[in-house]
Amino acid sequence: MPEAFHHRSTLKQTNKSFKSKHATKSSLKELAKGRVARQSPKTSHSANAAAQSKLNRRNNAKQTQLNKRTALISATRIFSGVDGAPRIVAIVPLTLDVDAGAVAAALAESIGASTEDRPDRGLWKIKAERFKTSLQFLQLPYRSLYAALDACKAADYVVFALSPSTEVDEWGDMLLRTMQAQGLPDVVSVIAPGFPADPKSRPGIIKSLLSFMQYFTPEQARVFDLNAVSDQLSAVRVLCEGKPRDVRWREGRSWILGELVDWAEGSLVVTGVIRGAQLSADRLVHLPNFGDFKISKILSAPLSRSNKIGSGPGMEVEPTVLAEPDHDSADSLVSSNDPDDMANEQTWPTEEEMQDVSTLEGASGSELPEAGKGTTPKAVRRIPKGMSEYQSAWIIDESGDEDYDGPRETDGDMEVETEEMVDIPDDDVETDSRKNVTFQDLDVEEEARQLETWRSRQREEQDDLEFPDEVDTPKEIAAQTRFQRYRGMRSFRTSPWDPYENLPRDYARIFQFEDFKRTERGVRRRAEEEGAGITPGTRVTIYLKDVPREAAWQIDGQPLIAFGLLQHEHKKSVLNFTVQRNTEYEASVRSKDPLVLCVGPRRLQINPIYSQHTRGGAKGTNNVHKFERYLRHGNTYVATTYGPIVFGNQPCVLLKETDDLQAPHLVAMGSFMNPDTTRTIAKRIILSGHPFKVHKKTATVRYMFFNSDDVLYYKPVQLYTKHGRTGHIRESLGTHGYFKAHFDGPISQMDTVCMSLYKRVYPKWSELWREKRDHVASDAMEE
Repeated sequence: MPEAFHHRSTLKQTNKSFKSKHATKSSLKELAKGRVARQSPKTSHSANAAAQSKLNRRNNAKQTQLNKRTALISATRIFSGVDGAPRIVAIVPLTLDVDAGAVAAALAESIGASTEDRPDRGLWKIKAERFKTSLQFLQLPYRSLYAALDACKAADYVVFALSPSTEVDEWGDMLLRTMQAQGLPDVVSVIAPGFPADPKSRPGIIKSLLSFMQYFTPEQARVFDLNAVSDQLSAVRVLCEGKPRDVRWREGRSWILGELVDWAEGSLVVTGVIRGAQLSADRLVHLPNFGDFKISKILSAPLSRSNKIGSGPGMEVEPTVLAEPDHDSADSLVSSNDPDDMANEQTWPTEEEMQDVSTLEGASGSELPEAGKGTTPKAVRRIPKGMSEYQSAWIIDESGDEDYDGPRETDGDMEVETEEMVDIPDDDVETDSRKNVTFQDLDVEEEARQLETWRSRQREEQDDLEFPDEVDTPKEIAAQTRFQRYRGMRSFRTSPWDPYENLPRDYARIFQFEDFKRTERGVRRRAEEEGAGITPGTRVTIYLKDVPREAAWQIDGQPLIAFGLLQHEHKKSVLNFTVQRNTEYEASVRSKDPLVLCVGPRRLQINPIYSQHTRGGAKGTNNVHKFERYLRHGNTYVATTYGPIVFGNQPCVLLKETDDLQAPHLVAMGSFMNPDTTRTIAKRIILSGHPFKVHKKTATVRYMFFNSDDVLYYKPVQLYTKHGRTGHIRESLGTHGYFKAHFDGPISQMDTVCMSLYKRVYPKWSELWREKRDHVASDAMEE
């Protein structure tokens, strides 16, 4: 019987596998990422439908182009016409060999404007007939930081003048970083005139300068060389034809650049064109370096058509009153509440009260007993009515430092000594008594060593980084006395903390909002709908009351700019800012170090405290945030201070003053977060102990306390170890502070037992920062 026929295995057919594995509907949607395929009119529609679709697309593109042109005309309408507002151009030199006046003259000559009446510094106005507009140059001197910051706040364009032969120094780099953090309008970079360059090296220089400027302003596409006539005209065209970019923090705000500043009728008189939003006579006006002031009246100030641009303005007719403040709705200059200090004040008895006491003594035939020795306290602490002795330990005295807890050793805060402190022997000081100390001069080497130790902020910051918040318990002072203002918390993130418990006196002076966002929306809506406001582009003269007379003299070409404030922005509250360290600043920055805060039009002298910034800016369960002793690199922190209320997401800059008043250090930059008065900033200290004897979950701990009373006092507070165990104090052992503790698992003798204690901290009151101005001639002040 023949064998059955079989195909060879090599001839078996193998079908090609499908290209996409698991090609389900959901996977195909995932690959498409929401994209929808555009259907071709050739395949899905007839020729008529294709033509109709093409016509619709062309019509849509035409409408889009028309809308853009309309928006551009609407945005630049304020600059159009004979009486149009001038475009404000701030010229900032970045090197010593660059003159802002020469840059302004080169730009003016390119359009045929006369430069005969050009001032050396300050404000200069020209008319650009070719472009049917006018330019107002702010010629700023070199190394004038605060004048440059103020000018850029009001400018439509900033012209950075560079040198082809001199590099931008450290000051120029700091200025650019500060302006970048503050918020810049449109930037135009130019090479100053007077530097004829070799045609072969010119392209390389321009390319290098463009690369440098793009680091700070990435949108820069070109650097204009004002030594070439073609570049001069191109730079002027950018200034005259473009639409100035909106600076976000200026939205909804008005400002006036003072073209004429004078003193009349006991008021500061400022003439200029209203820019930004409409100006209301009911709102306050802020003058940098001087503060907030009321408007007494606003007059019209139109230009005379017979006058040339650049000469003194003249009036066509008598000025008319455009607006006056309404006494019922005008803002007040009251910035803080006045707390009643006499509510709990101890006073001396009056003569009538003494007579009443004498009458009672005579009637009863008894006399007041003598006070026993040691029963009269040396100082009387004011305790609010209904407060317990435990709560009274949290009261912050007005006269002392808020970190002072009585006699103590250092934990990174400022040292305070009193006469009741325990004497600590010192080899270098001979003491005759507690109140009489004989001074002994140290030799040069010892003095230098102690000075270096005192100045070693880097060492203190490094210790805090390696052992955060760890504090040694003093042996001579009871821990419950030394740390009497601290409390234990079961959970830092969830344990409740009353935000109104034992607040300092400064909290009685501030204002707070029930709903800040809703208040801000209402303030901005009323500002837009205000009928008494004067529209932007109007040339006016405003009279400001109670302004210091020195504000009428512009020093060294510094511009005077009046910024209109929104309602409530004069009142003070607790301000929180999110900040980051400047990567170029390497020195130590500690909480409560004095800094200059630049936010919006204001500059404040502050001593901020720093705290952790939760992810997303959330408050958490209990709105308690950990205090940070140092502002470190790489993280975002929250800086808290007292200050005038701020509306909007305004950028902020923190500066540290130096011996050179115009060259401070840029410490940090950030933005305004909120005025949350209930944000609790808790300072943590960690008391550490050594497991002396260990038996599984039980350990005998020493060196955390040094007497049995402290062990019993802190017995309810939870313990933890650095290896993750938690436990509690069981009992005190002996009289030297030893105690037995039980933990939730076996611990090692190499572990460290810790106890965390917390207290709430507050910032210091801020003040208006005033720039030290040059001396003004006495004869000018007398005029």
